[in-house]
Amino acid sequence: MAKAIGVDIGGTGIKAGLVDLEHGIMASDRVRVPTPKGASPQDVLEAVQTVLKTLDVKDSTLPLGVAFPAIVKRGKTLSAANVSKEWVDFDAERFFRDGLGRNIVFVNDADAAGVAEARHGAARDVRGFTLLTTLGTGIGSAFLYDGVLLPNTELGHLNFGEYESVETYAATSAREREGLSWAEWAERLQKFYSHIEFLFSPDLFVVGGGVSKNAGDFLPLLDLKTPIVPAIHRNNSGIIGAASLAGD
Repeated sequence: MAKAIGVDIGGTGIKAGLVDLEHGIMASDRVRVPTPKGASPQDVLEAVQTVLKTLDVKDSTLPLGVAFPAIVKRGKTLSAANVSKEWVDFDAERFFRDGLGRNIVFVNDADAAGVAEARHGAARDVRGFTLLTTLGTGIGSAFLYDGVLLPNTELGHLNFGEYESVETYAATSAREREGLSWAEWAERLQKFYSHIEFLFSPDLFVVGGGVSKNAGDFLPLLDLKTPIVPAIHRNNSGIIGAASLAGD
């Protein structure tokens, strides 16, 4: 069984696991540590070293993919949402490669989730345009056309009324911060999804992130023309997608 290692760095947690590349499923238990406060590059690197050690793969030669919540072009992070501003214009792939002492693949976290769902999940064999969103500390997005990824879309940073970005209004963190009921939060999600539905006319919405395990509490409350379904791999999509890209 071909395997690879996937690491998914988020605003609140850093998760990792071994992935069965043939079937696109977890081949180990998932390990998780909290994202260090401030999420500076050095602190995040040390946290990644911790999860790899916990997985007993610190010295493994298996392919390793790392997913990160930023625009990633040619190994550089060009934005910094919910992490230190030190990541802006930062040579992140080289930093991790040197810090871990091995080759890696470094990718946007929502794009990694999109790849997982396109290859082995809710968007598999879907023709046309699938728009995946991850709802968590922020809102990530991935565009997939006939399964092919268009990287580095940032729909969570659309301006929205008096909010600088829609993720501060409609992410899972906003629901938790403001103590919103599922119905109250769904009203916010309705505005977000209706807006991007009008802008992009997708054929399918896929909703990922940790809250996707509670999809039955809010997805049925949305009224959209486009089918909307939870990610099959739930909050493991980023791990699986990062590992899959590393194994290519």
